[in-house]
Amino acid sequence: MRAMTQSQPSPVRGVFWMLVTGLCFVTVTALVKYLDNAVPAAQAAFLRYLLGLVFLLPIAKSLLATRLSLRQWTLFGVRGAVHTLGVILWFFAMTRIPIAEVTAMNYLSPVYVTIGAALFLGEKLATRRIMAVCVALVGAAIILRPGFREVNAGHMAMLGTAVLFAVSYLVAKIMADETPASVVVAMLSVTVTIGLAPFAFAVWVAPDLWTLTVCFAIASVATGGHFAMTLAFSAAPLTVTQPVTFLQLVWAVALGALVFGEPVDIVVVVGGALILASVVFITLREAQLKRRGVTPAVNAPKT
Repeated sequence: MRAMTQSQPSPVRGVFWMLVTGLCFVTVTALVKYLDNAVPAAQAAFLRYLLGLVFLLPIAKSLLATRLSLRQWTLFGVRGAVHTLGVILWFFAMTRIPIAEVTAMNYLSPVYVTIGAALFLGEKLATRRIMAVCVALVGAAIILRPGFREVNAGHMAMLGTAVLFAVSYLVAKIMADETPASVVVAMLSVTVTIGLAPFAFAVWVAPDLWTLTVCFAIASVATGGHFAMTLAFSAAPLTVTQPVTFLQLVWAVALGALVFGEPVDIVVVVGGALILASVVFITLREAQLKRRGVTPAVNAPKT
């Protein structure tokens, strides 16, 4: 009876784990910012993924036993290449623009995923979703304020990051229907580590022990964040957990101001709130549509 209770939905538990998720991801951002060009962006990203491979050891045997088709290897390779460039741009942006702006613009990825799913996966883009996408783009314009302030390389890097991560997520969506989740996650870690290697070695600077420690901490906290997010999704519906992600922006603003001396920019908060509102709407709408399709039709396959 207790086991059944544990598996039942728990909004409080879901909110708690989503709070932990947000704290982990903001901590990752802060640690990358803390590195402050101790090593080049590509090398920092490579060390983060290389050291993070240790978390794959418990499932290494089952992963090695997995058999993939040529098509699946190709798609995993494409995802790794795209994600590699996105990671480099993200690490670069962290050294050029405030934490709050990185966090706010990071919310654009799910919006681009929605657009990509309509263009390449044949998903329908209803009027309400189109309006939500437009709201998100308005939020991005508010953050960037082109013509009113300088849009520097960091901003452009984050725009590129959001697009590249969206492509990565779209490929992951395809592969998640064909392979176990552990394989999808592991292949990303391995392919991105391999993809980052030549970029890292091209600008390699001998890292000291402290830099390696920080990079391992980034890998550990990022892994913890993804694990906490999984627990949040299993504990409560998206209608409960998704709005909590707004706190990441609040924490990023506070962290930037208190730790890194970055001025609080209310315009960035407003733009980020618009983007997040769009993401929440799109996410909840998708969850609603999935619930409608939970019970298959009489003649639909039950596999």
